[in-house]
Amino acid sequence: MTNNEPNSRFLRACRRLPVDATPIWLMRQAGRYMQEYRELRVKHSMLEMIQTPELAAEVTLQPINAFDLDAAIIFADILPPLIGMGLDLEFVPGKGPVIHNPIDTPADIAALRTPLAEEFLGSTISAVKMVSDELAPRGIPLIGFAGAPFTLASYAIEGGGSKDYAKTKALMYSHPVAWAMLMEKLAAVQADYLLQQAKAGASALQVFDSWAGLAVGKQAYQQFVAPYNTKLFETLKSTGLPVINFSTGTFPYLEKVAACGGEVIGVDFRMPLGAAWEKIGYERAIQGNLDPATLLAPWETLKSQIDLVLDEAAGRPGHIFNLGHGIHKTTPVEAIKRLVDYVHERTHQL
Repeated sequence: MTNNEPNSRFLRACRRLPVDATPIWLMRQAGRYMQEYRELRVKHSMLEMIQTPELAAEVTLQPINAFDLDAAIIFADILPPLIGMGLDLEFVPGKGPVIHNPIDTPADIAALRTPLAEEFLGSTISAVKMVSDELAPRGIPLIGFAGAPFTLASYAIEGGGSKDYAKTKALMYSHPVAWAMLMEKLAAVQADYLLQQAKAGASALQVFDSWAGLAVGKQAYQQFVAPYNTKLFETLKSTGLPVINFSTGTFPYLEKVAACGGEVIGVDFRMPLGAAWEKIGYERAIQGNLDPATLLAPWETLKSQIDLVLDEAAGRPGHIFNLGHGIHKTTPVEAIKRLVDYVHERTHQL
């Protein structure tokens, strides 16, 4: 190992360097499946936990202290940047995020603000600093994250989650100039937010494009989504940190997603990891892609599914084991422990 090479498994895998075992972290690893988290949620709302640095730091560290994970990810959500832009966000118990004043017209887009992250997202930036200071002596990297422009746009227009993204696509197709303005504003806000997380001590960054692949096809992606993702990833190069480009439902045009940028391409559980890696090219690192539902199955079934993912990776440098989406809230804690330990044991290099 040279002096300028990272020494953590996760960061080395991001750079496709040799590792002593396949690194693993899990999307939504800090959250509802842990009793410690549920106890805090009884006392505090979701936004309160995100906007209180000490609470966000505590939740971020809960899974790191419980399992042998190779990276932490800051406890936050992709949607709070919309608050600073002028949208009224609430996390409604049993329903999820609700935006009470969704975008309906080009005039609504023109009225959106583009504040600096430190104005409205300072609590998360402070939490990043707190956690990175705590984890640095332990050699555990911290991942900062944000949502991609399309995914945030869809929430802002639909007022929450959606099954068909009809309002989003109607605005996109009917008002392309206003759509471009919206995406430019979102890209600018997200870029600043991620740059500030890097400055606060994050060791890597992840961009979540959770809905683009479920909403649009290849041509629409190239026209209405890719230019803004590309701009975002280009801006993040200045950090010198590895950036993970994660999307769902994009296998039919995964090579177009990868072309937008990112040192690591995160893939969902809908595609074989080997086929996905072939599409993006072996010169890129890959992250994924166990189906989160397999964590609800008996151990022998879960173990066979873990083996399938590892077999698809074929021992190539640059594989980061993860789920193909977030942990389900009913996942047994013991299943997480067995998963993490087994990935390390099976891939350990003497």
